[in-house]
Amino acid sequence: MIRKAVQADRKDAAVLLYNALHDIAVKLTGGTTKEEVLQGLEYWFRQPDNRLSYENCLVEQIDGLVVGIIVLYHGSEAEKLDAPIVKKLRRLHNDPSIILEKEAEYDEYYIDTLSVHPEYEGQGIGTSLIRAAEEAARARSYTKISILVEITNDRAFSLYKRIGYTQDKIVSLIGEPFAHLTKNIQKKAQPELPAMLMKP
Repeated sequence: MIRKAVQADRKDAAVLLYNALHDIAVKLTGGTTKEEVLQGLEYWFRQPDNRLSYENCLVEQIDGLVVGIIVLYHGSEAEKLDAPIVKKLRRLHNDPSIILEKEAEYDEYYIDTLSVHPEYEGQGIGTSLIRAAEEAARARSYTKISILVEITNDRAFSLYKRIGYTQDKIVSLIGEPFAHLTKNIQKKAQPELPAMLMKP
């Protein structure tokens, strides 16, 4: 079952986010150990109005366990959503020059993170979450959705290309090259996204 995330999902969500983000999670949290990074991810997931907030997430739940997550927001909101994270990192490191690299373009609905529990891979959960993200975009009348994928991640490339995403450029993130993939989507007359998946 795909549903909107809630704060109580924080522990499962933090593990899924850590599995997908790795070095990016370290940068976002300022943690120096896996435990600190997981705690940091839980913290940001619980808080409103930031990129990793439960407010921006859909999850797949099976038998009471959150086994997949997708993080979504519009590119026009990215700077605002990053602001509290940047503020905390600058205070933590006593470095006012800290910034977060730009990931989303201003005109696109952005898939920040997609993660599926390893024991549930190969069951179509990732594809289902992407489809739910596209429906969320349509429900908001957005016409473009995007994601960054590591150049070496052939499995992810194959998935996105199979469902209609195309690469338009290469961007650098944490010093590594990522492919920027986009898909143009059209608003459907029916059916609309269920109210339970809509962000208030």
